[in-house]
Amino acid sequence: MSPVRLRPYTEAHAASLVEAARESVAEVGRWLPWCHAGYQLSEARDWIRGERELFEKRTSFQFAIESDAGLFLGGCGLNQLNPLHRFANLGYWIRSSLTGHGHASQAVRLLSAWAFENTELVRLEIVAAVGNRASQRVAEKAGAVREGVLRDRLQIHGVWHDAAVFSITREAPEGAGAA
Repeated sequence: MSPVRLRPYTEAHAASLVEAARESVAEVGRWLPWCHAGYQLSEARDWIRGERELFEKRTSFQFAIESDAGLFLGGCGLNQLNPLHRFANLGYWIRSSLTGHGHASQAVRLLSAWAFENTELVRLEIVAAVGNRASQRVAEKAGAVREGVLRDRLQIHGVWHDAAVFSITREAPEGAGAA
């Protein structure tokens, strides 16, 4: 397993994002509707621009997953941040031609460490459709704890799916949780 690194998205990632998305439509597009055969460079640029603004506002943190040689492998990030209860959704994807090498689970571990070092988040949630076994295996390999299945939790391509929920937590600070 070769090491991966996370880098905040920049405009320079746009073409690689489009290439990776188009090659991954059959596998990734099934679960992530933004990944479609007609995905355009303008969509990638607009998304990156928007995510960079959200990163600066500290309301979403999206990263490109790269090999140690700089090859674009996929993406991961934290979104749906809840500042009151200090949790966020953690998502990830790897381009189809490079799955099965442990890149996603490495990225999840790196992103979790980054989140706990750079934010006040205490809980990271991974929510994967029950049919998305690959994503669930990544969560398990990354050390996330499976907490259960939520009925009709995700709407994907207009269809409701039950979802397995996993968590990665850090020890809550003293006084947290006291009622």
